[in-house]
Amino acid sequence: MPTTVTRKGQVTIPKPVRDRLGIGPGSAVAFELAPDGQVVLVKAGADRPPSRFARLRGAAGVGMSTDEIMALTRGDG
Repeated sequence: MPTTVTRKGQVTIPKPVRDRLGIGPGSAVAFELAPDGQVVLVKAGADRPPSRFARLRGAAGVGMSTDEIMALTRGDG
């Protein structure tokens, strides 16, 4: 999928690539250099730490009170 570099050094990422990476307006991307010399385009921030809600998934076991669960959800516990 060839594309042309503008005078300002900008390129248009082809739609199939944007769709595959989940890139939309305002998305950040990164260029990584592979050991074999190739340049790889990746969606930046893909390795973000999980949100506090994702970390809690499955943490509320049997026997926890509503107050304990709410404290976990708020990050108080």
